[in-house]
Amino acid sequence: MKKGLIFIFAVVFFFSTTSSFSQKIYRATGGEFIFSFADVEENGINVPTNMRFTMFFHFTEKIHFDVTNNLGFYSGIGVRNVGFITDEDNYKIKRRSYMLGVPLAIKLGSFKDNFYVYAGGEYELLFHYKQKLFVDGDKTKFSEWFSNRTNRFLPSFFAGVQFPKGINLQFKYYLDDFLNRDFSGIDFGVPVSYATYKTQIYYLSLSFNLRNKSFKNNTPDNAKEVNYANNL
Repeated sequence: MKKGLIFIFAVVFFFSTTSSFSQKIYRATGGEFIFSFADVEENGINVPTNMRFTMFFHFTEKIHFDVTNNLGFYSGIGVRNVGFITDEDNYKIKRRSYMLGVPLAIKLGSFKDNFYVYAGGEYELLFHYKQKLFVDGDKTKFSEWFSNRTNRFLPSFFAGVQFPKGINLQFKYYLDDFLNRDFSGIDFGVPVSYATYKTQIYYLSLSFNLRNKSFKNNTPDNAKEVNYANNL
């Protein structure tokens, strides 16, 4: 929790200081196609996992602060669906949570060419959990709000590149376990303890962003307009 408060303080400080010297401030809305992977262990033994693809529901609202044409920052808010799939001998389990996150990133490149790299961190609140068990074609599912089966907050590091033609490619790595190792209870009718699990998630994503509104623009009127739209 302390890490979360420190991160929120950093974001507030960022907003209060960056806007005073930014040359261009604008808002962008977008989403993600997420290809997630996980390193899962139980009692120190690797558990087989499958790639998990999701495109719903992912939503981001970012505020960009372009200090110059080559240096900028962004923050904002995002909602995404993140989880992992374990696939053992005769059963498969899918676990996921909706997350509400606040990113903070620096970007470097040529913004007039819509080409730059970026890196930063994000802190996310896990607010709706769901798990599904598949055995011989039969499905059992369970979901709950603010579940204690997962950690309540997850910090992460991310880095990516925005290409001139619009494709935005990003890698994100979560710095803590997805499942709460202090949880013990009943899963699908069986007593369990998550203390023996390690569940580290990371993913690649393709994103799209549509520029909505400029709040501040100190560039000359005859300057070349930057094409921030058409991001996929």
